Amino acid sequence: MTDRILLFATAFTRAVGVGMIGVLLGLHLAAVPLDVAAIGVVVAAGLAGGALASLLVTLAGDRVGRRRTLVALALATAAGGAALACVDHPTALALAALLGMANGMGRDRGAALVVEQAILPATTDDAGRTRAFAWYNVLQDAGHALGSLAAGLPVVLERGAGLAHPAALRAAVLVYAALALAAIGPYLALSPAVEHAAASHPRVSPATRGILTKLSALFALDALGGGFLTTALLSWFFATRFGASAAAIGALFFLARVANALSHFGAAWLARRIGLVNTMVFTHIPSSLLLVTVAIAPSFWIAAVLFVLREGLVEMDVPTRQSYVMAVVAPEERTVASGVTSLVRLGAWAVAPSFAGLFMEHGAFAAPLVAGAAMKITYDLLLWLAFRRVQPPEERGPEPQRTDAP
Repeated sequence: MTDRILLFATAFTRAVGVGMIGVLLGLHLAAVPLDVAAIGVVVAAGLAGGALASLLVTLAGDRVGRRRTLVALALATAAGGAALACVDHPTALALAALLGMANGMGRDRGAALVVEQAILPATTDDAGRTRAFAWYNVLQDAGHALGSLAAGLPVVLERGAGLAHPAALRAAVLVYAALALAAIGPYLALSPAVEHAAASHPRVSPATRGILTKLSALFALDALGGGFLTTALLSWFFATRFGASAAAIGALFFLARVANALSHFGAAWLARRIGLVNTMVFTHIPSSLLLVTVAIAPSFWIAAVLFVLREGLVEMDVPTRQSYVMAVVAPEERTVASGVTSLVRLGAWAVAPSFAGLFMEHGAFAAPLVAGAAMKITYDLLLWLAFRRVQPPEERGPEPQRTDAP
């Protein structure tokens, strides 16, 4: 129980920082100043650092030790954040973003998440696993929302402390670095029970390898569809298609994050009644259909209502997916399973936005929404066909009693 609370605390704290830097990074780099091309390179370096760290954690996290790995990741994030605030040269900024795994997307998808997801199932029983992941994701969403609000700190510093705009942005980036350091205390307080002995090289059984291969291919398809639907592109869609103001779009995404958070509780409740795979599939398909209606909505307010309804369903598969992956592999395979499935999602997610941007640039504003929805529905159907009979422990019936004759 104590380890679970500590993980919840670190997930929330880290999400606040990720929410902050997602908003601040571009603004800070522009104030350095860097041109748009250089800003893109620095942002890409930060995402590359996150992917590289996830790979290293997957291969060696259990061998090094989960607590040591989490502390090292927090230290690297803090060091990179401090360097981002203190250096000006584009190359130095790119190296700082790489070291600190600076996440310009504003949503936590990093290496620490891989380790924490591997630990979390051992802090509860099979019946409580999905509920634990639901709380974990609710706290992350709350942290992201609070971090987005905290990104207004430079304005407070400018008006209250009289700092110049670039200096206020640097100070806010240093606050982000301090938030990364704040996770070290809870990590050090984790009990030895979170560790798992590992061989010199991570191994998975043939059965698990087959499951991970199928899941990774399906998750890549889902993430590719999600890459067509990034917040930046959706914001641009609402502004261009309907002429919505920045304030209206900001309010819309705040409501969307609230809907996301509430949906995690609904996912845990529903999974206890119809199963993890059914919850993943039968909430995701309606969310994709709603996305298509957003694309063809006649006005912003109708599109906004449909979009919030969609957001109330679209992330119900997140805690259920995390819980399912951790349930269908052995405890010693959880770090590898978490890392592999996270890496394929990161890779596929990074590919699609450039294509979506090309579609929108040529006037096909709704094309990415329709394409993304189609990919996600295809993923859902294939997932159900492939895994509807692969049940986690809590969904299996009691083992049959032996009736051997005496």
